[in-house]
Amino acid sequence: MRASSDDSASDTYHRTKGIFHGWWMIALGCAMRCLGGGLHHYGFTIFFLPLSQDLGLSRAATSLAFSLARAEGALEGPLAGYCIDRFGPRPVMLTAIVLTGVGYVLLATVHNYFQFLVVYIGVICLAYGAGFMHSPMVLANTWFIRRRAMAMTLVSASIGIGGALFSPLLAFAVQAWGWRWAAVLAGLSLLFIGLPLATPVRRSPESMGLLPDGDPPEKSPEINPSKAFHNSQSASTQDSSPIQAMRTAAFWMLVVATSFRVAGLGTVMVHFIPIMVWKGLTEARAALLLSTFAFLALPSHLLLGWAADRMSKPRLMAVSMLISSGALFLLVEGEGEWPLWVFTVLFTIAESIFPVSWATVGDLFGRKFFATIRGTMGLFYMWGTVAAPVIAGFIYDRRQTYAPALWGLVVLFFLSAIFYALLHRPWALTQHKLPAQTV
Repeated sequence: MRASSDDSASDTYHRTKGIFHGWWMIALGCAMRCLGGGLHHYGFTIFFLPLSQDLGLSRAATSLAFSLARAEGALEGPLAGYCIDRFGPRPVMLTAIVLTGVGYVLLATVHNYFQFLVVYIGVICLAYGAGFMHSPMVLANTWFIRRRAMAMTLVSASIGIGGALFSPLLAFAVQAWGWRWAAVLAGLSLLFIGLPLATPVRRSPESMGLLPDGDPPEKSPEINPSKAFHNSQSASTQDSSPIQAMRTAAFWMLVVATSFRVAGLGTVMVHFIPIMVWKGLTEARAALLLSTFAFLALPSHLLLGWAADRMSKPRLMAVSMLISSGALFLLVEGEGEWPLWVFTVLFTIAESIFPVSWATVGDLFGRKFFATIRGTMGLFYMWGTVAAPVIAGFIYDRRQTYAPALWGLVVLFFLSAIFYALLHRPWALTQHKLPAQTV
């Protein structure tokens, strides 16, 4: 039987297009995460000790800058999410690249604590979270439904690739030319690499007449984006507004569990090299462990992303937090260098939970308001990263040891595992009917 003209047009459309455009968006999002993660997320801990020594700062004071930046990100999270949902990820990405890049160049000119706070909080971190962290994850949630977990896993894992690539280079630059010239190089790299990456970003498959996951378009002369969007939701959950999401038990269970997790993760990332120096390593050796941690984040992310599509997400996150808690225990109690390497390998799991957690949010609350819901959750859970690094720095300044702070993180991670494990009960109480495989 002869195919209809509409069928022929649809087949021709897909043959000429080749790879689904969503994967190109994921590639751009990964590149953005790689750049920002390598030069800022992991880069800050490279600058921690030389900057503190140059400006005569205590570890608590240096950690406070990081915590204030996280507080800023928490407060602006709902607004950033609204802007991404309203205007799309591209303008937010471009703004973040310019501010972060210029900020690192300005960082090289600071000579006192006040100037450091103004540049770090008021320029570098002002839009970093929205552009480098939120926007790429929104792309994954918008362009994919069935493959959402894997798309988010690829985006999240790219941070580790950036750390593995850029951390050794930053450490070399700091040792060879000083932290100020290293900051200038970081800023210029952000500008000259980041701007071309963000320019081709498109906000959704519907904006290009496509459907999520590369599904065939409507068999009609013209693709109706609004109808396509409506039809695509049949494979996912109904879109929830932020207010509707906040009325569910699952929202708050995720907030509490994530608060404890990011408190520990943020503390370790800010103090990673100082902690390793406290354990007896040189700064160069500690930077090697940091690079290894970032490199191993890729297989760790991929493993958890693969597992998330094949088992209960809450149980997966709970087990992962128990393993991470054990890694922290080994960090505190271990003697010699080998426990530090084991810790470095195991602790990658704590960061690799991020895409599983956000895939869960996408499954629960849909695509339309994902960025706003994500930002609203950040308004609550980010306060863990505000307080914990400063407390750890304060403890070290007073007692010259990180042990009490790390023991506290062991407890927080254990509690996080409990809240993740209990997620299956709050999910049953939500007002949305979820597909069985998501729970």
